[in-house]
Amino acid sequence: MSKPITEFIEKYYLHFNSAALVDASKGYVAHLKDGGKMMITLAGAMSTAEIGKILAEMIREDKVHIISCTGANLEEDLMNLVAHSHYKRVPNYRDLTPQEEWDLMEKGLNRVTDTCIPEEEAFRRLQEHIVKIWKDAEAKGERFFPHEYMYKMILSGVLEQYYEIPRENSWMIAAAEKNLPIVVPGWEDSTMGNIFSSYCIKGELKPSTVKSGIEYMMYLADWYPKNSGGKGVGFFQVGGGIAGDFPICVVPMLYQDMEMTDTPFWSYFCQISDSTTSYGSYSGAVPNEKITWGKLDITTPKFIVESDATICAPLMFSYILENS
Repeated sequence: MSKPITEFIEKYYLHFNSAALVDASKGYVAHLKDGGKMMITLAGAMSTAEIGKILAEMIREDKVHIISCTGANLEEDLMNLVAHSHYKRVPNYRDLTPQEEWDLMEKGLNRVTDTCIPEEEAFRRLQEHIVKIWKDAEAKGERFFPHEYMYKMILSGVLEQYYEIPRENSWMIAAAEKNLPIVVPGWEDSTMGNIFSSYCIKGELKPSTVKSGIEYMMYLADWYPKNSGGKGVGFFQVGGGIAGDFPICVVPMLYQDMEMTDTPFWSYFCQISDSTTSYGSYSGAVPNEKITWGKLDITTPKFIVESDATICAPLMFSYILENS
């Protein structure tokens, strides 16, 4: 079997951050081969960066068993799916004046670094269908998690009329088809979360129709012990923030607050981040600090790749797919 990415990075990625990338990739592969499971956490605008092109394959090939992501990553994969041709790239984004930024806003182009998401074609196209699903659930007295509503929308087929990229490039389609477990902490801080809030304010929906972040923690607290036998569950963190901090806390919560003292620690840890190493922040803290919080063991394999995740994650996922 040809392994072009493996051959490339093992030849040239020999020191410093590049060597850490190789070591972490090998550790991920070893963890899977030993029967372990893996959580991937997505922060930042990874879906708008089209990580779905390779993350979808990771999901289809059972290289990831649960995802924690921001609400933005949950929805922006679908926005790219249904409105890709309407996106606008702004390569000179560093040079934009306030007036040029305002002009983009007036055109309904919401900028994420060098990429503008088209509001009308992306947000509103999804809104029409997701609101109907929310209202139907409420009328039946049903409640679901944010990602479950997205899964319902995908699997219903209502979005297929809008597809503008190959379906195999959408990680959300791959996840929906596998009914992959997902936790979405802070979903309220997303476009769909804002839209849902507006319907609640107008009295057209009830807040309880969408399950809460506390219920996501309860869901994860049920999932983790059931899946942490044997080699255990690894933690592959892309970026920082709530997508990483929320799920990693399930282990000390189970151990300390639920007094489930036989709860295994996370059995692999890797973070890709361009956050400056700092002992005053979560994203910039070195992994050993997590030992003091009861998240990682002394013997847990720990890796930090201090670089841009849009560069490193596709390389690492390619290596993992070639070797496991």
